[in-house]
Amino acid sequence: MSPLQIIMVVIFVVAAFVGYKIINRVPSMLHTPLMSGTNAFSGITITGCLSVTAIAIGLGSKILGLIAIVLAMINIVGGFGVTHRMLSMFQSKKDK
Repeated sequence: MSPLQIIMVVIFVVAAFVGYKIINRVPSMLHTPLMSGTNAFSGITITGCLSVTAIAIGLGSKILGLIAIVLAMINIVGGFGVTHRMLSMFQSKKDK
């Protein structure tokens, strides 16, 4: 393994560990109300994906980086969409 590949693996492992720790500390009862906040933390994943993809040399590494960025963005957008639907259930009829 080249030093660049080792750095990329380390960045991936650290990003995965930080993301897991952040999500794991949210109690299950509070997960839905705090979903928008925890999805904002998914920006950490996007930052990791962007930095690893930026230093990637091979085409395969760049493609995997692109896939990681797309999946993380789907997670963020979907989480905010679910949060918006949940919050719209609590609006009064006058507000609608």
